[in-house]
Amino acid sequence: MRPFEGVKILDCTHVLAGPFTAYQLAVLGADVIKVEDPNEPDQSRETGGDVALNKARMGTSYLTQGSNKRSIALDLKTEGGREALKRLVVEWADVLIENYRPGAFKSLGLGYEDLSRLKPKLVYASMTAFGQDGPRGTQTAYDHAIQATSGITAATGTEASGPIKAGAPVIDYATGTMGAFAVSAALYQCLRTGKGQYIDMAMLDVAMILQASHITDHLHTGRHAKRAGNRMRYAESSMHEAKDGLLQLAASNRRQHRRLYSAIGEPEEAARCSIDERNARYDEKHATIAKKIKERTADEWENYLQSQHVPATRVRELHEALQDPQLQHRAVLHRHETVPGVGKPITVPLAAFKFAHGGPSIERPPARVGEHTDEVLASVGYSAAEIAALRQAGVIA
Repeated sequence: MRPFEGVKILDCTHVLAGPFTAYQLAVLGADVIKVEDPNEPDQSRETGGDVALNKARMGTSYLTQGSNKRSIALDLKTEGGREALKRLVVEWADVLIENYRPGAFKSLGLGYEDLSRLKPKLVYASMTAFGQDGPRGTQTAYDHAIQATSGITAATGTEASGPIKAGAPVIDYATGTMGAFAVSAALYQCLRTGKGQYIDMAMLDVAMILQASHITDHLHTGRHAKRAGNRMRYAESSMHEAKDGLLQLAASNRRQHRRLYSAIGEPEEAARCSIDERNARYDEKHATIAKKIKERTADEWENYLQSQHVPATRVRELHEALQDPQLQHRAVLHRHETVPGVGKPITVPLAAFKFAHGGPSIERPPARVGEHTDEVLASVGYSAAEIAALRQAGVIA
């Protein structure tokens, strides 16, 4: 049995952070219904490198976190759509997650106060760029804008390059992960107290938590995080050029420091591993290591240094990383052999952890827009005639 089997979630989110929250709960057994506007479904459906899939509203950005969810198309701007959502809350849902602009759901009569009166035990999560209130409460943003707002962009890159954003949408996925954690905590709290909960999540808050040690250091010392590129605090943890590519070292502690210098034939340096030495002689140590690393290929160094218990790895492109047999061993990825609307197998990330039993798994492929509308509405008492009338009125699809 997986942890969230029996938990029912209404996923009223779009793009990345919100859908990823619901996805992480879905792979752990939650029954998730994705609620989309029939006229403007989740924009991630039209995002990705495959133009044909984008046109079919099955873009890879959507497929990434669409598994294990049913889909209903419901126009919440209509009275009929709102009543249908309320019925789902009352008769079915334990959790509702939304990530529209602050106040949007409240203006529709679907805010936490409205729905918690109907279902006091409801866990209701709102995910926005800056939170529900405050000086920036009405502002909107996406991942790269939050990186810029939070100081992450300014601290990334080199002095020559200027500020650079992180390659992947790390704030989106970190917010999604933190969202799943918050919902999990609220569900556990509800089990103990019998009370529902309102969760106010902000991407900016997540971005700051991701910089926790930098923030504490800055507030204590007044020093700003500098754009240092691949220059780490210690030469033994920096990136170096090998014969055929780049090698990333990560010999951070003193034991690893000594092992590294012993491995590259520098026993005298192995004995000089105090923090003061490492700071004062950074450039000298860096030059010594760099000269040695050029003597072999990156793979040779990785294999040799790892055998000496020194953290080291060749810098890989994504396509190389995906071929790593460790990923297959860990079952990080799931391959869908068949997905409706997709003409070939598709592989998606599953979860970043394993359980001894009852762990994350995928049973259902990503759904097409409104694929389960009739099934879901019928399950909460709508007759075939009522469903047909809602479709005729444009409330559902």
